[in-house]
Amino acid sequence: MATVNDLVLVHMNRQPAFFARINDIKPDVKRGWYQVELLVLGIPLRNITWILEDSQINGAEFTMGGNPVRLELIPPKPLPPQSPTEPEPKAKVVPFKRK
Repeated sequence: MATVNDLVLVHMNRQPAFFARINDIKPDVKRGWYQVELLVLGIPLRNITWILEDSQINGAEFTMGGNPVRLELIPPKPLPPQSPTEPEPKAKVVPFKRK
């Protein structure tokens, strides 16, 4: 399920169109619908808000102006496995020296 701060690939006309980050998901006045704020990751950055149902937020195809649109969740990179006996790495403090 897509949530706030997730990265999605937006498909338009069944072709990858752009990446976006989900900035916010708020209930709409219409029951079962949500206002989904997306930060379009292009130049310039821009915010758009689409009103979508749960299924559409989670990858179901819908249409806008007669054109098919779909959000595809881009999963985060998994963390590398850590050995249970391996100690946690310590942070090293590097002093700032003025000249």
